[in-house]
Amino acid sequence: MPKDFSEKQAIGFINTPPLWVGKEFGLEQFSLLNLNLSSLDHLAIPSNRRLGHQMEYVFKHLIKQSQQFELILSNIAIRDEKQTLGEIDFILKNRTNQNYLHVELSYKFYLFQPTVKEIAHQLIGPNRQDMFVKKLHKLKTKQLPLIHSKIASKILLEHNINTLEIKQFCCFKAQVYTPYRAKLPEAFTFNKACILGYWLGINDFNQNDFGAHKFYIPSKAEWVIVPHTNVSWKSFEETKTCIKLALEAKRAPLVWMKKADKRIDQFFIVWW
Repeated sequence: MPKDFSEKQAIGFINTPPLWVGKEFGLEQFSLLNLNLSSLDHLAIPSNRRLGHQMEYVFKHLIKQSQQFELILSNIAIRDEKQTLGEIDFILKNRTNQNYLHVELSYKFYLFQPTVKEIAHQLIGPNRQDMFVKKLHKLKTKQLPLIHSKIASKILLEHNINTLEIKQFCCFKAQVYTPYRAKLPEAFTFNKACILGYWLGINDFNQNDFGAHKFYIPSKAEWVIVPHTNVSWKSFEETKTCIKLALEAKRAPLVWMKKADKRIDQFFIVWW
């Protein structure tokens, strides 16, 4: 992957807000401060990894460049004989107070469903497979408790780390998309800064509302970057044909739309 694209991905990661601020859902957010952005010039993210793993690569790079934190361990597979129990994302050390931290990283794309009453159920992935409530449950019952397992405790003790004293955090970043033309409820629980666009069905993607604009369908690797004009824009009809093919395969594409004033909207078109 070209370094300039890797830099765009890293900047996109940095600029993506946390899904909540402080402590919510019983989980505390981890935040990176005073980042050395000049180091991004030397970043080359492997292109053969899934987007989530690429974001882990960015996070690891930022920690290594940080003056506040030291990277102790990362991507620690916890195995009981032949069975893999899970993986611990990151163990860090705060250089200021010498505390150890366990950080689980998440980078998600969610569609907001305002008609759903239960807060944790309001966010779903574009293809309805990824749900915030499931991720929340996994974090609280599997990923974070894993550090206190006998095997994990033994591994960390080899690094003179007592798991009973370690502090746990989530670095949970997300892009949130609200329904097309829907008014955001005043009681929106999540961080409003995460709202980057909207979502709609193919029937709402019509000539009257969208026909005059130009479009680009970014690859999954581009979803994290800030939309820009230096891409190959297509007409409404060309784009609608591409979208229909994606929807037939039950894939909800992300779309960038360039308006006459060069402002860019981004939205998901769903198949369900």
